[in-house]
Amino acid sequence: MFKTVLFPIDQSREAREAADIVANIVQTYRSRLILLSVVEEPDSEAPATSPMVSPEAVAKLLENAQALFSEQGIVAELLERQGKPAFTICDVADEVEASLIIMGCRGIGLTDEGATDSVTTRVINLSPCPVLIVP
Repeated sequence: MFKTVLFPIDQSREAREAADIVANIVQTYRSRLILLSVVEEPDSEAPATSPMVSPEAVAKLLENAQALFSEQGIVAELLERQGKPAFTICDVADEVEASLIIMGCRGIGLTDEGATDSVTTRVINLSPCPVLIVP
């Protein structure tokens, strides 16, 4: 049913909590697992303060996630992309022919004011496949 699962990750607590569900689904359906880290393009007007801008930090995040899944007998492919997170996630989902995207939700877009700015909301609206949101 879920041939390819795309799991966009960042350094958030929500992404770490979603990892258990990802592992369960991947093992249950014997899915191909792709871990994606999206580095947001730097804003030319704002100073780069995020540790995720560092290629080393992104590589370390992906390697740690890959090791976590490897401990459970799951082989995970790694992808690193630069761009706007929601659009990049959906582009990659289309590119790899994902049958499911699983992502954590920070709850930022759960209010009327934040709904249009939420990466989660944008992914839900633009995704070429089903999206499972882990609260």
